[in-house]
Order: sequence, then structure tokens, then C-alpha cells
Amino acid sequence: MSAARLHFPAQHPAFAGHFPGAPMVPGALLLAEALAALGLARAGLEIAAAKFLHPVGPDAVVEVQCALAGEAPQRLELRSGGRLVATAALRPAASAGPSAWRRRPERSQRWVLRLMAWIALRLGRGAARAVLHLITPYFLAFAPAARRASRAFLARALGRRATLADLYRHFHGFGATVLDRVYLLHDRFELFDFEVRGEAELLAELRRGGGALLYGAHLGSFEALRALGRRNVGLRVAMVMYEDNARMLNETLAAISPQARQDVISLGSIDSMLRVRDCLAAGGAAGVLGDRGLGGEEALELPFLGAPARFPLGPMRMAAMLKCRVHFMAGLYLGGRRYALHFEPLADFGAAPVPPEAALAAYVACVERHCRAAPYNWFNFYDFWAHDAAR
Repeated sequence: MSAARLHFPAQHPAFAGHFPGAPMVPGALLLAEALAALGLARAGLEIAAAKFLHPVGPDAVVEVQCALAGEAPQRLELRSGGRLVATAALRPAASAGPSAWRRRPERSQRWVLRLMAWIALRLGRGAARAVLHLITPYFLAFAPAARRASRAFLARALGRRATLADLYRHFHGFGATVLDRVYLLHDRFELFDFEVRGEAELLAELRRGGGALLYGAHLGSFEALRALGRRNVGLRVAMVMYEDNARMLNETLAAISPQARQDVISLGSIDSMLRVRDCLAAGGAAGVLGDRGLGGEEALELPFLGAPARFPLGPMRMAAMLKCRVHFMAGLYLGGRRYALHFEPLADFGAAPVPPEAALAAYVACVERHCRAAPYNWFNFYDFWAHDAAR
């Protein structure tokens, strides 16, 4: 039996809305922290059913125990102050759908990234892009799963059968944005032409205080959004992501640019929400990629490019808990040296109650619109709708 201890400080943002006069830890947050503390979500487990017996208030210490059936985790028991406050049954998370990306091996080895960085910085962008035209056919030929996923996505986004030229353009667009990371992480912004839309509105909101969450997707280049900070010196932009993602990002940054520093807030710890809140309170922005879930978390099935797809609900619930403004963000690659940075308001949870489900639907509609406008920027190379085929 494995165990962990949780502590929810009185200043945790969850207590502001649950509930005034009688604060308590939301049940979903309690179970999510228990799964994270024991590493069960990363192990591919989720909650099958739960029972809440007593409320958990501010500054409570919660002991979490995981009962095993043989060697497999089967049940969670949460105790506080000597009494049982919640129980939950566990089950394996669905292997398909947007959480399947975590089980795919990464093809980007660190030495490859270092080699690309060396070519880019020593020989120049022209030479590096010439090499990219040699690399793209290799991955197109020897990555059959990614090729199938690309073909399926492009058929939906383009409204027609994807040709080999479409697949090549899709793979090459991904490689081009990875290559441009080298220059963007070395602050070589003069190499690019940036078209920025929605910047004035976003900055006006940030000046009013309270910060903003910027919700993006695996669409285009997140590093291109660094240009916003370049244009507005002093603006803090942190990236909020799960621990495994944060580790992979830091390893990638270390391979491309050892001196690069990214302000990353890792989810899955008790102080995560406090750090996000502090970032927003200082007038900063926190970026969240809202299209991928880890499995074992609540998701909402919404229409996306002609078929239902599952999107994690947690990011919007975080925004509701923090009572902050949410904007969509995307750094779309337009070819050559051109990028278009988009910032669009989605919801203001501080102005009035907004159902997280409605805000998530607005986000998905925004992602879909940009996928149709710039289809070769979609970099989820797996079957995003796979769970539907399994039913």
C-alpha cells in the first residue's frame, strides 16, 4: 500500500469560490491532487467512482492511501483528522484519444536538436532550411503513424483527400517551426516578420490588473509568442504545464539553447495554483496548452472538424477558480520568415459566472477556425478522434 500526504493552505484559490462562509476543498481537486501525489495519473489510472463522506477545509492535512489488488492499484482512501473523508475506485485510463500522445516515443533526440542548432547558428537559416528539405522526406517515409494521423487531420481541415504534397507541407511546416526555435530562443527576432492581431486589447486588459491566462494548442509555434515579450519589455509570461511536459520542455530548451530560461509552473503540486495566481496578480500572463489531456481527468466531448473529440476540462476550471480572464493564443507559421500572432478574448471569469463548459466550447471553436485557416500548423501527430473508433 502506497501513501502520500496533502496540505491545502488557507490561501489556496479554491476556497474563494467553494464556498463563501464555509470554505471546503472541491472534490475534483481533492482527487486530482491525490492521483498526482501518488503518480497514478502518469501510470495511466483514472477515477472510476468516488464517494465524499466529509468536507475538507482550509489548512487540513489529508492522508492518502492506495490499496492494491495483487500489484495493481485498486482503491484510494483519504483521511483527515483521523476520519475517512473520501474513497475512490480506480481503473485503467482509456488508451485512445488525446491522452495517447503520452505513450508515443519522441523521435526528437537531444543530439538531433543540438545538431540542428549547430547548423542553424553556424551556417545560417538558409543552409539549415536546405537541410530541412532532406530531413522532411525521411520522417515522411519512416513515421507511418504520424503520416496516417496527418492524412486524417488534413482531410478534415481541408475538406478533401490529402495529397502527398499536403503531407510533405505538413511535415515540413513542423520541422520549420522546430528549426526557428533555435533563433527565437537566441533572441534573433530580426530574422522574422511578425504580424500581431489582438495585442492592443490583451495589453489593455493586463494594464487594468489581474493578469490573464493565454490558452493555446499544439498549433503553430509557442516560441514565436516570445515576440510579444520582446515588444513589451517587462511583461512576464509563464508556461503552465504538467510535470512530465515541463521536464520535456526543459530538456528541449537545454538541447537547443543551454542559456535559455523558460518560466515554467508545473502542475500536480499543491502550490501550483498559488504560483499561477501570483503571476496573474503581478499583471503577468500564464500560457496553457488546452488541447491535450493526461488521461484520468475529466474531459468534455465537443464537435471538432466534423466529429466529436475529447478536450480536458481542467484548464477552464482552473480559470474559473482563479476568476481571471482567458484569451486564445496562437503563433501561426505562414511560410518563409512570416508568423502571425493571434490573441483573442474567450471568457472573463472575474466579471460574471461563466460555465467552464461554455468557455471550453468557445476555445475549441477558436482552435477549429484557425485549423481550417492554417491547417499545416496542427502538430498533434496522432489520431485526435481515436476514442470514437474504439466505441
